[in-house]
Amino acid sequence: MNRCQGCGIILQNNDVNKLGYIPKEKINETLCERCFRLIHYNDLKIVELPAIDILEKINKNGKYVFFLTDLLNINNEVINTFKSIKIPKTLIISKIDYLPKYIKKDKIKRWLQEEYEIKEEITFLSALKNFNIQTLKNTLNANNLKSAFLVGYTNVGKSTLVNKLKENNLITMSVVPNTTLDFIKINIDDEYNLIDSPGLNYQKTIYEESNHNIIKKLNPKSVLKPITYQLKNNTSLVIEDIIRIENKSPKCNLTIYMSNLLNIVKVYENNKLLKELNNKELIMEKDEDIVIKGLGFINVKSDSKLKIYLKNQDLIEIRQSFFER
Repeated sequence: MNRCQGCGIILQNNDVNKLGYIPKEKINETLCERCFRLIHYNDLKIVELPAIDILEKINKNGKYVFFLTDLLNINNEVINTFKSIKIPKTLIISKIDYLPKYIKKDKIKRWLQEEYEIKEEITFLSALKNFNIQTLKNTLNANNLKSAFLVGYTNVGKSTLVNKLKENNLITMSVVPNTTLDFIKINIDDEYNLIDSPGLNYQKTIYEESNHNIIKKLNPKSVLKPITYQLKNNTSLVIEDIIRIENKSPKCNLTIYMSNLLNIVKVYENNKLLKELNNKELIMEKDEDIVIKGLGFINVKSDSKLKIYLKNQDLIEIRQSFFER
C-alpha cells in the first residue's frame, strides 16, 4: 500500500474525515491532504495518532535507538520514557543552535549523568546548523549496525534531522503535535536506514489542543535569550495567561528559560489574574529549577518562597540546576 511521504500514514480515498485521505484524482501523488495543507497553507490540524504502541514495537524489533530531546523538554516524563527503552540507545540533545554560548555542553552532560542518572552515551547536535550529525553514522558504524529508530516527543526535531540527512523535504515538518503518524523508513546514502517514529505525547499538556497560538510559540525561532526578573514581595509573573508565579519572600530573582515568543508580564498583588487556579507553595533554594512541562524551566537565583497558580499542578517539577555543576 502507498504511504504518505510526509507522515507515513497509509493513503486512502474513501473517507475525507479519516487519516491518509487523498482525493481520487491525486491518488498517484505522495502526500495526504493533511500534509499537503500543512506544507502549502500552514493549515494546523491536530489529530489523534493511530493506536500504535510505539515503545513496545521498538523494544521488540529494534537494535538501536537515537532518542531526541532538547534542553527545554528535559523532565521526568521524558527521561523515564528514555529509560523504558530496553535496547542500546543514545540520548541526543537537539536544537543546540538556540542555546546561549555560556551554557556549556560538558556541564549539561555531567548534570544529566548525575541528576537523572543517565549512563548511556549523550551527544549534542543541531540539524539546522549541520553540527555533529555525522555522529549518528559513526555510532552505527561503531556498533556494526545499518539501521536505528529515531524516537522523541513531538516537536523535538526528528523530522528536521531526517530532512537534513536526506537534503530534501520528504518529511512533513510542522509545529503541530503528531505530524508523523506512523513509522517511516528513511534510506541514508544507500547504506543506512533511519526509522522515524511518531512523536510521543505528554500524558498531560499545559496548553489546550485547540490553542494553536501557544503551540506555535513553544519552539524558539532563534538563539534563546533568557530573561531575569527581580520580583518584590507579592509580585507575580504571568506566562501566556496559563500560569502565575508569585513571590512570597522579601525578594527573589528568577531567570526564564523558555521560547522568547511567549508572552510574559509582571503583575502585582491587586491583580487577580489566574488566582482562581489551583495553587501550590514552593520553598526554593538557590540554583534550583522549576520545570514547567511543555514550556521550559525557571532558574531560581536565590532562596525563595513562591506560589504557583496552574490548572494542573502535576506539570510542575523541582530539580537541581546544571548551573550548580
